[in-house]
Amino acid sequence: MPIRNSIAAMQEEIAGWRRELHQHPELMFDTGKTARFVADKLREFGVDEVHEGIAKNGVVAVIRGRSSASGRTIGLRADMDALPIEEATGKPWASKVPGKMHACGHDGHTAMLLGAAKHLADTRDFDGTVVLLFQPAEEGGGGGAVMVEEGVMERFGIDEVYGMHNMPGLPVGRFAIREGAFFASADQFTIVIRGKGGHAAMPHKVVDPIVAASHVVMALQTIASRAVDPIEQVVVSVTTFHSEGDSHNVIPPAVTLKGTVRTLDEAVRDLAEERLREIVTHTAAAHRCRAEIDYQRGYPVMRNHPQETEFAREAARTVAGNCAEAPRIMGGEDFAYMLNARPGAYILVGNGDTAALHHPEYDFNDEAIPVGVSWWVELVGRRLPRREAGETGQAA
Repeated sequence: MPIRNSIAAMQEEIAGWRRELHQHPELMFDTGKTARFVADKLREFGVDEVHEGIAKNGVVAVIRGRSSASGRTIGLRADMDALPIEEATGKPWASKVPGKMHACGHDGHTAMLLGAAKHLADTRDFDGTVVLLFQPAEEGGGGGAVMVEEGVMERFGIDEVYGMHNMPGLPVGRFAIREGAFFASADQFTIVIRGKGGHAAMPHKVVDPIVAASHVVMALQTIASRAVDPIEQVVVSVTTFHSEGDSHNVIPPAVTLKGTVRTLDEAVRDLAEERLREIVTHTAAAHRCRAEIDYQRGYPVMRNHPQETEFAREAARTVAGNCAEAPRIMGGEDFAYMLNARPGAYILVGNGDTAALHHPEYDFNDEAIPVGVSWWVELVGRRLPRREAGETGQAA
């Protein structure tokens, strides 16, 4: 199914929804207006069920096919939340909310899934049930985990689940995917190095936490270079370094470090946390300081399931004639929680030569809309194919 004329004809309408959402970005779980927009559109399309208030402001919609002999249900997920970034695109549809913008394309993801919902509700040319998952709080809030914890997979009988994200640098009309580990786990740490402050002219009378913390920063880089198998991938980044003071002539009593640890393997993740704790504790002690470590596990490794990856790949090839092998990505993605709950896959769709994700000048490319909507529709047709009268059996 290359892009159907009926889907191509919807591009401007869907782009209008996308631009409306873009002008009114909302963060994390505080996506009430976005959720109402989505729910109103779904009801307008005539879907069978609309459920609001899931994971606070998530929306779930149910669309039943012309037949239900297969007894199968697939879930399709789009994220809805924006980022705390001041927009600098200068576009007519730029954010109207100071300090907030859709800098990751979730407005486009939501609009494309709405477009697919309209087409599927109009045609219902499939055997089974489609459940649409409009998720809040992907950007650090773990909204996917909350939806899973609230039982959406069981409540709606979802057998497998799929997600899609735009990718700047990948040409419009192209897809990319990979089996197995795809997006990294995303943990974060806060370290407080405590010493004894005093006059900068008399360092022998203090216990300097700045020197200790500086050694900690450097020593943490040995996790990747000396603790983990070079074939594996791990990133340890210290991203903030703040002391309790701002004077030229005072050595402060404490320093706070913050950062992130990212891996593509759970065993490596365990090892990285263990080594971080050892390095910080003993390096601080070697400088007569003590360390306090708050290590928070975030999104797990996102792994595409083998069979479902191939289903997604073949749908992409049918729609666009291509599907490249995607690189592993050290960014986190909370669709991982859904893939831990059900088999499924996550695919990238090209956004063209645009600013990078999370950049103030980023904007979702509306030319990608027909491609993304077509992939959703093709995927449904492949996973829930209609059968001729008398034909039995389930989809592979």
